[in-house]
Amino acid sequence: MAEIYKNTVRGHGLADPAPGDAFDTEAVTRLLDQCPAHHATPLLDCEGLARITGAARVVLKDERTRMGLGSFKALGAAHVIARDAADVVRDTGVDWCNALNGRSYVAASAGNHGLSLAAGAAVFGARAVIYLADTVPEGFAARLRAKGAEVVRAGANYEESMAAASVAAEEGDLQLLSDGSWPGYTRLPFHVMEGYTQMGLEIAQAYEGTPTHVFLQAGVGGLAAALAESLRAYWGDGPRMIVVEPEAAPALIASMKAEALVTTQGPVSNMGRLDCKTPSMLALGILARDADDFTTITEGEAEAAVAALAEQGIRTTPSGAAGVAAALAGVGDIDSRSNVLCIISEGPEDG
Repeated sequence: MAEIYKNTVRGHGLADPAPGDAFDTEAVTRLLDQCPAHHATPLLDCEGLARITGAARVVLKDERTRMGLGSFKALGAAHVIARDAADVVRDTGVDWCNALNGRSYVAASAGNHGLSLAAGAAVFGARAVIYLADTVPEGFAARLRAKGAEVVRAGANYEESMAAASVAAEEGDLQLLSDGSWPGYTRLPFHVMEGYTQMGLEIAQAYEGTPTHVFLQAGVGGLAAALAESLRAYWGDGPRMIVVEPEAAPALIASMKAEALVTTQGPVSNMGRLDCKTPSMLALGILARDADDFTTITEGEAEAAVAALAEQGIRTTPSGAAGVAAALAGVGDIDSRSNVLCIISEGPEDG
């Protein structure tokens, strides 16, 4: 365990960036109810992890089967594209499959955001262009191409691929659809995060009681922010919300200390989907208000969590296991009275 930072502005957040508008989970659910691939992902009671951590209970929200894409990200970019398609269908009466013919979306991705965008674009007749950094495994590129996306390699890291995607959007007739946000670019990433709140609804409906600890892994912070806000709405101040980042990419911790958006530096992390050096502005605003603690984990701790989960029959990646890694590392003073909730955010890269 590398660092723990206690949130000193919990409850009211930062003046800049402010938390912003509330998410509309009911609207998300209405759209998802029209999708035959949608179903609630399971909560898993993991007695083995409870024994290892000394907790009374460890529950895992298992996103590995989400809409056939293997990750919670299926709820994000695809949700935004479905919203666009719904607007066209309502206004023109065109069929859903052709609602977005002629429209193009572009994004940078470390893998899963791109899969969501590609899948959503394919359903509604749009074009998807995904920029990948050199560090993204070729397996993700192959999966993107299989979904019909055009893949462009650009940059040594996520930030450089993001810059390249932004330039492509400005120079071509493409809509930038990022899961990060910054001044002047907030509407679409807000709706990306809004899609993730479906997870919070499913957790609240299926979880018995109220957890004492919720571990939320973060890259740019969209997942963590969406769940922190939605679970606070259901459970109030009861759970201790702990945001988990790679030691190599402590962007949220650094920003919380500075009380402003900060870009960090660091080596490439084995937690590839979390290896983001600059946080989302919207996510930072929400987490400053709703998260109790921010922590970092080492590369070794992430790998140890992958191994511990594999022993329980749960295959994932260091990114998918990051919340569990923090719990196993002793973050949060877990004891025999603790009820722990973690997110398995993705399946294995070869899955």
